[in-house]
Amino acid sequence: MIQVERVTTKDQLRQFIDFPHELYATDPNYVPELFIAQRDLLTPGKHPFHEHGKVQPFLAYKGNKVVGRIAAVLNGNHNAFNQAQDGFFGFFDSVEDAAVAAALFDTAEAWLRNKGADTIIGPVNFSTNETCGLLIAGFDAPPVTMMTYNSPYYINLYEQAGFTKKTDLLAYKLLTEEVDDKPYKVMTTLMQRLEQRGITIRKINMKNFDAEVVGVRKVYNEAWNKNMGFVPMTDKEFEYLAKDLKLILDPDFCMVAEHNGKVVGFSLGIPDINEVFIKIRKGRLFPTGIFKLLLGRKKIKSMRVIALGVLEPYRKMGIEACFYGSLIQKAREKGFHSAEASWILEQNDMMNRALININGRVYRKYRIYQKAIG
Repeated sequence: MIQVERVTTKDQLRQFIDFPHELYATDPNYVPELFIAQRDLLTPGKHPFHEHGKVQPFLAYKGNKVVGRIAAVLNGNHNAFNQAQDGFFGFFDSVEDAAVAAALFDTAEAWLRNKGADTIIGPVNFSTNETCGLLIAGFDAPPVTMMTYNSPYYINLYEQAGFTKKTDLLAYKLLTEEVDDKPYKVMTTLMQRLEQRGITIRKINMKNFDAEVVGVRKVYNEAWNKNMGFVPMTDKEFEYLAKDLKLILDPDFCMVAEHNGKVVGFSLGIPDINEVFIKIRKGRLFPTGIFKLLLGRKKIKSMRVIALGVLEPYRKMGIEACFYGSLIQKAREKGFHSAEASWILEQNDMMNRALININGRVYRKYRIYQKAIG
């Protein structure tokens, strides 16, 4: 018999976070999330999402054994910005059993329906500003940092439960030696032309990090605001994310474009810290995980291009090409063999063309599903 219970205690929260470690114990591509990061993300008062959103995690049991998990998410800012009554689910994991998955989905749907939602969308943890999407193609290697991973059978669990496609998210592979050199070759000329128009491109200033975050946040909330499912990040949410990223940030991969001192674009690449996390047992930094993290960071040779955006009035002026050129240059100088550019909405023609034009190829796909529950 399957029982689904609310997560209300610290011990249940630990079970909730640890369940995937057991589920994927024999999967060589599974990368454990850091326990402390997941705990804080799911704890009201720790993560700023909880100031405007509601989250209820659930665990599924067969007897005393955990066989699945899910979190129902109500994102007040999303619904206000998009004038919708959407509900979300995230942190879904289940054994290969349609009945377990159905029990979890039904429970999340009932909780969201009770809160006034008429649609359930996911997986998102907690919005498209965090990790999201079900991996549907490209199961042959570990995920890169801040990207999801799941077994192929999840696709059937979702579709058997009545979920249908909302949109697909694309991840591109960029091999350092195969990427087209054109952005790099024209970068100097483009930068000179931009400077004549009062636009400069520079590395992020780590000594003035807090001020840089303010400028970048404004661009993020404006440059992506027409994307499907977008919700602006609050000041506290963006600062929380920036604080986490600062721990692994390489300023050579973080570029800022300014027009007369105003930030009008930025690009962000981060070393693929999952190359280290995959070796940290159950996501625990102590007692030995912290040493693996500190020593392993220097050996990372791949990266993820996590964001590249320019305010609309400044697009197609050459800023994007300069960002790509700088990333290519620095990746080669540092001996990086590859990068993943992710994620890109399948309908974002401009970004998809740009990546294809520099010899990027789609090698993974993620899907966000939806279902009417009203």
